[in-house]
Amino acid sequence: MSYKWPDKDKDELLDYSIDWSRFLGTDNISAVTWFIDAADGTKTQVSSTDVVDGLQFIQGTYTNTVSTIRLGLGTNNKRYKITCKITTVGSLVYERSVLLRVREK
Repeated sequence: MSYKWPDKDKDELLDYSIDWSRFLGTDNISAVTWFIDAADGTKTQVSSTDVVDGLQFIQGTYTNTVSTIRLGLGTNNKRYKITCKITTVGSLVYERSVLLRVREK
């Protein structure tokens, strides 16, 4: 199952977040890895200013319970699948995918 974020204009630079608190209980996030699916469906790990299929990863940040990705660019009328993988202090690993459509506003 994938979640959905609000649409993004290709000219916007925006933050999108995932709140993991309902899964974590008293545990906390210790590491976050972000992925963007390429045009052929390959899940591609991203880091500092990487561009995958026209969508630019600017940066990722996190608190004890929330992971945030900052995105720029994008191809108009394209839907992207973005995946966040977290590791917790208690060594648990969670992964969630979110859909993001780029649409001219």
